[in-house]
Amino acid sequence: MKQSAPKPPEPPPASFDSLGLSEVMMKALESAGYEYPTPVQAGVIPRALAGVDVLGQARTGTGKTASFVIPILEGLQLKSDIHHPQALVMVPTRELAVQVRDEAIKLAAGRKVHCVAVYGGKPIREQIDKLKRGAQIVIGTPGRVLDHLARGTIDFSKLKFVVLDEADRMLDIGFRPDIERILRRCPDDRQTLLLSATVPPAIAKLAERYMRTPETLNFSPADISVDTIEQFYFTVDPQRKFELLLRLLVRERPKQGIIFCRTKRGTEKVFLRLQKKSKDPRIVAAIHGDMNQSARDRVMSAFRAGKIRFLVATDVIGRGIDVSSISHIINYDIPAFCDDYVHRVGRTGRMGREGVAYTFVAPDEGYELTRIEERINRLLKRDEIKDFDPHARERSGLPIGDRPVNLGPKGSDGAAGSGDPAATPPPPPTSLQRRPPKRYRKAL
Repeated sequence: MKQSAPKPPEPPPASFDSLGLSEVMMKALESAGYEYPTPVQAGVIPRALAGVDVLGQARTGTGKTASFVIPILEGLQLKSDIHHPQALVMVPTRELAVQVRDEAIKLAAGRKVHCVAVYGGKPIREQIDKLKRGAQIVIGTPGRVLDHLARGTIDFSKLKFVVLDEADRMLDIGFRPDIERILRRCPDDRQTLLLSATVPPAIAKLAERYMRTPETLNFSPADISVDTIEQFYFTVDPQRKFELLLRLLVRERPKQGIIFCRTKRGTEKVFLRLQKKSKDPRIVAAIHGDMNQSARDRVMSAFRAGKIRFLVATDVIGRGIDVSSISHIINYDIPAFCDDYVHRVGRTGRMGREGVAYTFVAPDEGYELTRIEERINRLLKRDEIKDFDPHARERSGLPIGDRPVNLGPKGSDGAAGSGDPAATPPPPPTSLQRRPPKRYRKAL
């Protein structure tokens, strides 16, 4: 009997040593806990170090930030007479700007590098003062970057790198004119890196116009939904959604989860009801566009620290926010666009971890569900809650909805934090911390 040949051993994963990085960077990676580069990092970093313009397509949660931060840090000229920005990173949201800045600071350990994040919602005077003191890397939203350019408080004459992160999202929310105006103010000999989860025609046209013969690197699988995420849906009448949410949280006891709503008003309503029903209201928080930036920063900081267990949010955090402990995503409202579903669900299952996503579908939203399934080339599994009628009218005598419930993870008492008073999360933002309504003068 002929024996089959033994299978060749699998090649070992690429190491950061093989990427030709400096000793300072290797030490920074070690202290940051980076062991092996992700496929995106292993593909983008060498080409970026070679000075090539790169158009990289990869879903969120694959290590995109480090793939452009590392080449930027390796290419900076840290001379005492260079105080102008050498790298500009444009991102769609304020939260992502803060996250990229923090990642850059972490990987810049051992170098005298100054990173400044510029975005709306914060006093521009503070940002101007930081820029005057010198900044090699500027991370910001297009609108605020353009504002600084108009004021003359930022100088791009020494710019070597431009990065467009989450480019498709920036175009989706109307930043294309601002991006083009900024790119026209940047030196022609810059290196441009464009990273996006999808590459629609608008992105391709932008790359053709403002990049120098870019290399396209595609790290997105044919199935764009994350393999490690289980995805389910519930059919439920709109008036029964909140009761279903409570029962689902009691059944699942998530370690940490995001509940996505379509509107700011809906987000606030679900947050207040969930906070009222929880035995520990401190574990619930909300985030949306009507909150001022300091309140949003406090909520995100507490959420990353694990002090907040449930975050009720609009799509303001649907992209780019990396919190590795998120175990559950709940689409309380089915998203208006298929790509928004992909990015919402991508908040869990980060870096190969397992996660689960649930979507509430009203009886007249079957078409939206079908479009999502066609987009991700995958059927969502139908789920049900035992002894729950998704089509019955709300009744005051229901066993869960009429009393506070323990929403903590399995095996816990539902308390937030470690019990240490110093670890107690900040109270949820009050109405005084919300952005005040605009006032308009009557015409004379």
